[in-house]
Amino acid sequence: MWRCLIIEDDVDSARYIGDGFRELGHSAVVCREGLEGLTRALNESWDIVILDRMLPNDVDGLSILASLRSLGRRMPVLVLSALSSLDERVRGLKAGGDDYLTKPFAFSELAARAEALVRRAQFEPEARQLQVADLKVNLLTRNVERAGKPVALQPREFRLLAYLMSHHDQVLTRTMLLEAVWDYNFDPQTNVIDVQINRLRKKIDHGFQPALIHTVRGAGYRLSARGDGL
Repeated sequence: MWRCLIIEDDVDSARYIGDGFRELGHSAVVCREGLEGLTRALNESWDIVILDRMLPNDVDGLSILASLRSLGRRMPVLVLSALSSLDERVRGLKAGGDDYLTKPFAFSELAARAEALVRRAQFEPEARQLQVADLKVNLLTRNVERAGKPVALQPREFRLLAYLMSHHDQVLTRTMLLEAVWDYNFDPQTNVIDVQINRLRKKIDHGFQPALIHTVRGAGYRLSARGDGL
């Protein structure tokens, strides 16, 4: 299951795309204004962003794309546009788009392209090792170390830590963690997330500075080297 952000001002197009992804079992959120879409793209965790090239009023698609890339957000972005010329497609890709699909389009093609982008992002060579401050996680060997000292984790703890690190500096809700780490095997009201986070803190943060795992009151958790005041 993916989390898909759709930044599209056209009501019919947004509904068409959102309903299509939901029917495939994915989560789809629609933003019809550019600034709202940019804010959500920066502050939440997404597996893919579907971005309209031409947005009215506040900010256009390429500006959103440039902002995401300049701030280090690497989630796949598929650009949609009625502008089909070669120059426009090149502009979209150079701005940081991972793919460019012209309107009108068939949803089956959009879904296939999105699936390819998400799959590629999940297996990028750069993602084999994660690092935040002095905490390092090797996704291939499953080795974890903090300040050069090995940290022994249970499989579920490792999966939780890897997800937190791959979305570092982002607020992750309990529901998002349940979807990613527990695959909905627990009721969202359960305290399993809090229990596992506390266990992880004891292994990752106890005896080290700075603390990396932070509680965001009323929202969820965030792994960051920059403290609670993000």
